[in-house]
Amino acid sequence: MPTFETVLLDVEDGVATMTLNRPDRLNAFNGQMMQDMIAAFDATDADDNVRAVIVTGAGRGFCAGADLAGGGDTFNVDARAPADRAARGAVGGVARDGGGLLTLRIYDSLKPVISACNGPAVGIGVTMQCAMDIRLASTQARYGFVFARRGLNPEAASSWFLPKLVGVQTALEWCYTGRIFPAQEALDKGFVRSIHEPDDLLPAARALAREIADNTAPVSVAITRQLIWRMAGAAHPMEAHQADSRGIQARGKSGDAREGVTSFLEKRAPNYPDKVSSDLPDIWDHWTAPTFS
Repeated sequence: MPTFETVLLDVEDGVATMTLNRPDRLNAFNGQMMQDMIAAFDATDADDNVRAVIVTGAGRGFCAGADLAGGGDTFNVDARAPADRAARGAVGGVARDGGGLLTLRIYDSLKPVISACNGPAVGIGVTMQCAMDIRLASTQARYGFVFARRGLNPEAASSWFLPKLVGVQTALEWCYTGRIFPAQEALDKGFVRSIHEPDDLLPAARALAREIADNTAPVSVAITRQLIWRMAGAAHPMEAHQADSRGIQARGKSGDAREGVTSFLEKRAPNYPDKVSSDLPDIWDHWTAPTFS
């Protein structure tokens, strides 16, 4: 696995752990972290040995939001360094939001993404988790969609992701007030799947990742992830039916399908032969991702 300036990436027994690694800044998000995380997801997608990705933070925080070292001009696009502006890109004079570049990359991930939120997560620290598949929280976790308290609007495409997770009413309350709320409220509203004592958080996330890695076909999981996320914005169930049908036709004759049935009948653990890098069928010939314009 490659190394990065602001992120640690380790793979053990098919599970990648991506650790945000600026603990002296509570893992505050900056342009380098955006680039590092995107590159890390590129690496996990490209590695057939990776079956699931866990994202967590070093030290006592998950991510304290944007690094505010720039003071009052932190969010002023015109005040950013040319290299940072170039990394984010722009179309028609509109600079792209760095958090959105990250969440769009997570959206495209071919591997399941599990958040293990170990501490405070505000701003981009919480909106990046909206694009992750399953969220676990430590009892020390705190969340805040604080944008209105900083004179901003929600970013990282969270206005698309968040209402799908918790409903419009809760999404609006959290974003209107910008208040910090505890892990228990996040659990009660359906934002997180479970709460754990700090020492139990990563073991619980790894156990969930192992359940995926040990029992399921990686190509099937990649297709499933994209079906669920893309169909969240579909206009009609026929779109899901079209994609389902293409997938079943392709997968039904695959080595994975034969192995899945045979291993079940023989009452043994499966050994799926297909790889995401080479055997992922294209079931989206009717679907084109929108572009920034």
